[in-house]
Amino acid sequence: MGDLKLPAIDYGALAPMLILFGVACLGVLVEALVPRKSRHAIQLTLSFLAIIASFVTVIIEHGTRKITIGGAVAVDGPTLFLQGAILALGAVSLMLIGERSMEKGGAFVSQAAITVGSQKDLRQAGEQPGATEVYPLTLFALGGMLLFVSANDLLTMFVALEVFSLPLYLLCALARRRRLLSQEAALKYFLLGSYASAFFLFGAALIYGFAGGISFGAVHDAVANPQRSEVLLYAGLALVAIGLLFKAALAPFHVWTPDVYQGAPTPITALMAACTKVAAFGALLRVLYVSFEGVRWDFQPVLGVIAVLTMLVGAVLAVTQTDMKRLLAYSSVANAGYLLVGVLALNEEGLSSTMFYLVAYGFSVLAAFGIVTLVRDADGEATHLSRWAGLGRKSPLFAGTFTFILLAFAGIPLTSGFTAKFAVFGAAVEGGQTWLVIFGVISSMLLAFPYLRVVVLLWLSEPGESTPTVSIPGFMTAAALTIGVLATFALGVVPAPLIDLTRDAAQFVR
Repeated sequence: MGDLKLPAIDYGALAPMLILFGVACLGVLVEALVPRKSRHAIQLTLSFLAIIASFVTVIIEHGTRKITIGGAVAVDGPTLFLQGAILALGAVSLMLIGERSMEKGGAFVSQAAITVGSQKDLRQAGEQPGATEVYPLTLFALGGMLLFVSANDLLTMFVALEVFSLPLYLLCALARRRRLLSQEAALKYFLLGSYASAFFLFGAALIYGFAGGISFGAVHDAVANPQRSEVLLYAGLALVAIGLLFKAALAPFHVWTPDVYQGAPTPITALMAACTKVAAFGALLRVLYVSFEGVRWDFQPVLGVIAVLTMLVGAVLAVTQTDMKRLLAYSSVANAGYLLVGVLALNEEGLSSTMFYLVAYGFSVLAAFGIVTLVRDADGEATHLSRWAGLGRKSPLFAGTFTFILLAFAGIPLTSGFTAKFAVFGAAVEGGQTWLVIFGVISSMLLAFPYLRVVVLLWLSEPGESTPTVSIPGFMTAAALTIGVLATFALGVVPAPLIDLTRDAAQFVR
């Protein structure tokens, strides 16, 4: 019996993920051993230190190009850039999650097992501190996202998908107020996410049957020199794509998005809108660019139709929304379509512009949801659009900030939204996908209407009889808003440094 040969492991390349998973496990021990009144400060400090340490290791690994753990994990330019983006956006999301000054206990329920509507539930909503389990759950989710964008085979990608999805299902159910809506959102997300995961796994099995391996390099070689029926290849690709398109909220697999965005605690919605989108498109880029580039002419038209459908569905349905979080959800769907346009350029410029767009949109959407947390009444956040009428007169600074973010979403010059759209549309034209750009411009014009409607509502409408107040943000929320707004402005005025960084990173290791 021969000696067992273990795969070579580069722990330096894995350090960003190992740090997050290790501190998340430490956070679980804190929940078990530390008194409740002390947990929040300890968990928040540990979480920030973990993200900072992980980000530093990503910077240290800059320029690394290798495949480790027996081919399971690839560390290259796109991996490190996307991991850095997830960590940066995750740190800003953690600021929103950690806010406790605007509402005692924060946005999260004190005990998830409390019966909805009971006297105990009413007491916890008014005075008890929120659950601190959200911090290790957030770190587990972020660690899974880092693994997701670095996975170099289908099995590792599936494991990473589950690692970051399961904590998100739980986090969506932990809203302090509107708990039935929150639990309904979590259940929908869990059930539909389970189906998407099943599709992904079945597709991976079919691809294994075609390629004789699950690593992206093996699939690439099998596509270039097919030895088995290509029915397995196309069926497997379709099923794997369904799993990834679900996470990216691309039509027609977007139906969970408005309900989950509306029902989840707003800081978790912000985390999902920014970080999950980076993870989903990072994985999609690796799968399409590394494994299936040889059949690009077969999947490009199909995904092009999905991109058009996503852009139009997101824009048209955003016009009909009366809830701010649902409006931002359909805006997120439309932006997923714009991102797919960049992906389908299938060239180096498409890769770099997509990564730039992910960062630009991430900071803008975090600022948008940060502002949503400030508009409050006696029942918590007031998200119905009618309640926002005339808020510009009560809080010009708030209204001006939100107007700027909405103009960025609309793609107005001197904002990150303009430079990001210009980059992905330019890459698509260079890649021969001009027809997608035409639909993208039409969608952007349609999507400008709901944004401008909100601007008019803020500044020109008369305040209602029960207009909510705009809370003074705590330090954490103020910091998140400042970072989001400054990033949105800076990437619109001086985008060159980040664009250069994405171009330097735009090459996968095979």
